[in-house]
Amino acid sequence: MKEYWTSFASLLGVFAFCQTLLQAVFPPELRFAAVKLFNKVFHRFSSYCYFDITEIDGVNTNELYNAVQLYLSSSASLAGSRLSLTRALNSSAITFGLSNNDVIADSFNGATVLWEHVVTQRQSQTFSWRPLPEEKRGFTLRVRKRDKHLVLTSYLDFVTERAAEIRRRNQDRLLYTNSRGGSLDSRGHPWESVPFKHPSTFDTLAMDPDRKRAIMDDLRDFADGQGFYQKTGRAWKRGYLLYGPPGTGKSSMIAAMANFLGYDIYDLELTEVHTNSELRKLLMKTSSKSIIVIEDIDCSINLTNRKKPVSGSGAGGRSYLDPGVSTEMRGGSGPGSGSGEDGGGGNTITLSGLLNFTDGLWSCCGSERIFVFTTNHIEKLDPALLRSGRMDMHVFMSYCTFPALKILLKNYLGHDDVDGVVLRGIEEVIEKARMTPADVSEVLIKNRRDGAKAVRELLEVLRARAEAKNAESANRKGGPGSRKSGEEGEEEEEQEKRALESPNNEGVDFDQESCKKGGDKDRNGEEEEEEEGDDDVKGK
Repeated sequence: MKEYWTSFASLLGVFAFCQTLLQAVFPPELRFAAVKLFNKVFHRFSSYCYFDITEIDGVNTNELYNAVQLYLSSSASLAGSRLSLTRALNSSAITFGLSNNDVIADSFNGATVLWEHVVTQRQSQTFSWRPLPEEKRGFTLRVRKRDKHLVLTSYLDFVTERAAEIRRRNQDRLLYTNSRGGSLDSRGHPWESVPFKHPSTFDTLAMDPDRKRAIMDDLRDFADGQGFYQKTGRAWKRGYLLYGPPGTGKSSMIAAMANFLGYDIYDLELTEVHTNSELRKLLMKTSSKSIIVIEDIDCSINLTNRKKPVSGSGAGGRSYLDPGVSTEMRGGSGPGSGSGEDGGGGNTITLSGLLNFTDGLWSCCGSERIFVFTTNHIEKLDPALLRSGRMDMHVFMSYCTFPALKILLKNYLGHDDVDGVVLRGIEEVIEKARMTPADVSEVLIKNRRDGAKAVRELLEVLRARAEAKNAESANRKGGPGSRKSGEEGEEEEEQEKRALESPNNEGVDFDQESCKKGGDKDRNGEEEEEEEGDDDVKGK
């Protein structure tokens, strides 16, 4: 046994001598060239090629590493035997990942790839202002050489897109609002956010099912239409105008759209934006896959119809289109502007700035965004704000109809199988009662423990409302000097019926008649003012 150990020690000595001799004879450069030549020969005869994706690229985080880690989480949960579990900030789901030095296979368009999560200890580093982690992490992708072109052109893009979808699905949606006075938060952002937990969905939304289906189809086509918008040369955005009486579900519709698409919501408060420049900066700080909302746009600032005469402009009745008056609608210039500030430091957003915000060059600084405006009085808005390209779809939120009522009965009472006699009575009076879904919901909430009582009380309320509406209509028609108001009431009813019954491509109301009526009313008002001015001159 002693002889074996002696021979082994002699071999080690010979090996050490040869190593010292090689290092003395062959310099490091020559040894490095030899190793490089060996690897080149090896890879030439090998049928695989390798790609390394490190966690840190220089001093910055490699986004591709995070995307691969998130993408493999969906496959690792099924195929992996040893997994690492993580849960990100503002995330509602647990993410599965590969543990250290684990391997998993994946396939794409018939090509098989192999991912290996490589974790090694980092060498001791000198002083640095930004110290690196102790472990060096990365992914190694092994593919066959014949599939190299497929991986570089399509597979990595597919991984990135899938990771973005998983991140958006796992992450809680956020509701943003612009900071007061344009101030910035601690991170330098002009938006403040809270988690968005609104439970409204299209299943619970009180609206005609056919109209809901049309809106859902339009939203789905928009979300899947990146190639279409690129092919047609249009910015990847869409505009919705929700209008109708208060309490008809405009805010619930916005929440349902956000939950359906998985988008964040940016609630823009125009009264806190002072200039067009601030408005553009807010738009630049919004993210893709988001809904930008301006509620009650007719009440936010003075952005009404430019054809209306300027208040306090004298008997001449000059309009915003006159040469002597600026065509830009300034929210802080003049009394009653709605800016809430005095002097020259008020709101100076112009209609031109808002139009460029929704449809100008600055509107395409992001992608896959939806603009939603809401109003209770569509006739007060400037027609330039309503045209296609800015507000592509005009959705009329009507009073509660019978199909919408059946949805509310199912939501609040848990069923829609109501007594047939009571249901027929409700169907007869609901159109005449002109109750909003909010009013109907309040009646059902009070009696949600007793479904039969809730339905009976709802029928009584509907009948009382219908009788009151009929009496009001009779008084308007029979009263002296009230013929004009009666005609206006009938005109409003006809407008709502036309909005509900008019067929269109999407099954959603594209209300242009209201804009025309608003313009006709404005022109009639101008003619009346001109006639009054002529009479005054004659009298003098």
